[in-house]
Amino acid sequence: MRGVRAAAGAAAIALALAGCTAGASAPGTGTGARSAQSAPRATAPAPPGATASSSGLQHIVVIVEENKPATAIIGDPDAPYLNQLARSGALATRYSAVTHPSLPNYLALTSGTTGGITTDCNPPGGSCLVTGPNLAAELDRAGRSWKLYAESMPAPCTTTNTSLYAVKHNPFLYFPSVTARPAYCASHDVPYTQFATDLASATTLPDFAFISPNLCNDMHDCSVATGDAWLRANVPRILASPAFTTQRSLLVVTFDEGDASDNTVACLFAGPAARAQTVSDEPYTHYSLLRTVEEAWGLNPLTGEDAAATAMTPLLK
Repeated sequence: MRGVRAAAGAAAIALALAGCTAGASAPGTGTGARSAQSAPRATAPAPPGATASSSGLQHIVVIVEENKPATAIIGDPDAPYLNQLARSGALATRYSAVTHPSLPNYLALTSGTTGGITTDCNPPGGSCLVTGPNLAAELDRAGRSWKLYAESMPAPCTTTNTSLYAVKHNPFLYFPSVTARPAYCASHDVPYTQFATDLASATTLPDFAFISPNLCNDMHDCSVATGDAWLRANVPRILASPAFTTQRSLLVVTFDEGDASDNTVACLFAGPAARAQTVSDEPYTHYSLLRTVEEAWGLNPLTGEDAAATAMTPLLK
């Protein structure tokens, strides 16, 4: 296994970013991270559901930000809070989106495929749906709870855009297995205003929570500083919640895509399950993050893409 290192503060992150930049457009190449300390190398992954580092995860919360390559975030003075999280938690420096534009990346994260979709189309059009397996169905089958929380979505399961809410950032609405049952959809695909209530106890927070900030707070239409301020206001509440202070839970912050020349994006792990002050220069993609969720809970891979992806378990304690 290549590069998992114990980070030595900001200098290590800066050095890691240099490796990230070198291999930005081509995962699998580049020099990778270098740091002042070396952590023990992780052992080879065990079969799904059996890895020591991923077993016992109670909750996984994923926040997806928008349209910024890693070089525009890590080391950027306009993102002090994100960089603080990167220094204290685990940072993957060669984590890549799989394509452009936004929607296919969200679908890859939650279904193991882009579904042949190459635009930011809106459901329910037949050509803008993913009819195969998806993460929601697998979580249900495993008895795991899940919700998507979309900021500024006017009502559960809204399939029309507003000035701040973009359907393309709500991937579960592209799965007929979710939307075909209105009551089921309404209880699982909800406005972000519901999140604070669910976060109040470890029993009400779903096992898997996918958070989609609105078009300003996700950095799509507003600045990096605006998105970083939103994270500073919202992430500490997650990390201080019962699910994160009394259970082994994981927070993931990543981005859907970079830009035309650089599709390497920031991806960091935080919370009690994250391996503190760690930098990994292993090549990962959105399929790797999906594979990590699957291995954590013994879920079957959804497609050949996530089945072949390397799980990000070296970034976990």
